Amino acid sequence: MHRRWVAGAAAVCALVALACEAGEDGGEPGATSPPPPSTDLPSSMAALGDSITAGYGSCVLLTSCRRNSWSTGDGFRVDSLYQRIAEVNPAMNGQEHDFSVPGARAAALADQAASAVDVSAQYVTVLIGANDACRATPQDMTPAAAFRDDVDRALRVLGDGLPQAEVLVLSIPDLYRLWEIGHGEERVVRAWDRGVCPSLLADATATDEAATQRRAAVRDRVAAYNRELAGACRAHGDRCRFDDGAVHDTRFTVDQLNRLDYFHPDTDGQNLLAEVAYAASGLAG
Repeated sequence: MHRRWVAGAAAVCALVALACEAGEDGGEPGATSPPPPSTDLPSSMAALGDSITAGYGSCVLLTSCRRNSWSTGDGFRVDSLYQRIAEVNPAMNGQEHDFSVPGARAAALADQAASAVDVSAQYVTVLIGANDACRATPQDMTPAAAFRDDVDRALRVLGDGLPQAEVLVLSIPDLYRLWEIGHGEERVVRAWDRGVCPSLLADATATDEAATQRRAAVRDRVAAYNRELAGACRAHGDRCRFDDGAVHDTRFTVDQLNRLDYFHPDTDGQNLLAEVAYAASGLAG
């Protein structure tokens, strides 16, 4: 009897010792400490741009839906650039800022950049230019030289205020492809007839020479904007990365557009943007 009591007491002591060791490592057996912040990835970020970055139309209404943003979205339907970074670097959690403004043109970019400076963002994404092309007529589009000046000014704001920040500049999506894939579908044309990007999409089924030339002018201006974005990023220096046209070259489909205006990406389209942006960012290693 005495021997059984001694053996039981020894077993209890062994269990207590194991519990104490587990407690020293974090409380419960098998528990691990949270991973330390990554020194190779940013711990805060800001998004600059227009309605695409604001997730416009990706919920049930034609309004901003920032939780679905390809850049800084924190919802469960889009695996945003922010979420991809935070998964590897927990210090990024809660440190995302979306300063994009629906309808914004490149002229508004410097003010958004100033907001990024105010929050000391370590990483900044830029997607701008669709609204410079989507005007009432091609004659109203922002000249390419003025577009470049606007982008340069914004990048100078970032360079002066956030000299160590990394900047990712994305090319403008292929708006002409939007017409190509949608003008044969009646539901899409009906949505565009409500005034969506009239310089390109007005009279979407027209095939006369004037309509063809009008669309070609928008296509060519977007190409010119993308060249200026690339040049502005190069001029900014080593801390700016351009996507080399990856977003513009992406072959999106009608099913990746929202069903209200068939212009802005839905959640599938936002996910596609996030994938392309992440691949172009160099953050994946």
